[in-house]
Amino acid sequence: MSRYFGSKCRMCRRESTKLFLKGEKCFSDKCAIEKRNYAPGMHGQRRRKISDYGLHLREKQKIKRSYGLLELQFRNYFMKAERMKGVTGENLLILLERRLDNVVYRMGFSASRSEARQVVTHKQIVVNDRVVNLPSYLVRPGDKIEVRGKAKAHLRIKGAMETSRKSQSVPWMEVDAAALSGRFLSYPDRSDLPAEYNENLIVELYSK
Repeated sequence: MSRYFGSKCRMCRRESTKLFLKGEKCFSDKCAIEKRNYAPGMHGQRRRKISDYGLHLREKQKIKRSYGLLELQFRNYFMKAERMKGVTGENLLILLERRLDNVVYRMGFSASRSEARQVVTHKQIVVNDRVVNLPSYLVRPGDKIEVRGKAKAHLRIKGAMETSRKSQSVPWMEVDAAALSGRFLSYPDRSDLPAEYNENLIVELYSK
């Protein structure tokens, strides 16, 4: 599967917001947004008038990059959200939040979603007493997520738990930091998800 190997800080600068792709660095003064809050490249500081299409595209890119997805993956989630009952935009965000790599990140077992993806693929996560190594696995309410056996001693995971204490916990999960385990309680409400996301722009973009 193809992957993005470029600079993650460039993506944050391109979207003019913190996407929290670099773990602890994002909470420090070393964050690229703190130093250079303008688009990368030699013309990054030039003021440009953004079109309606550009506005829709930037919103899609912001959410897609936040969750670490490629275009085809993101489009597939949108198509699945369209087939579900309810509001398409909200369904899309809920699907993204249900991904196992995102849940591992939200619970604080990794410092970033890319690191969470690596933790999952290395078979260090157990879901309902069963090893799951698919980052795209969709977690359901009531599922128990736990760091596997010897992996609990990894300094990277312990360091991630320290970093996660700087951010707020989410109400649709409960976490036992000492046991490195948690439970996915329910699907999140839209009011619980980031307010800066405008999923309606994505729906309009794919509807054109």
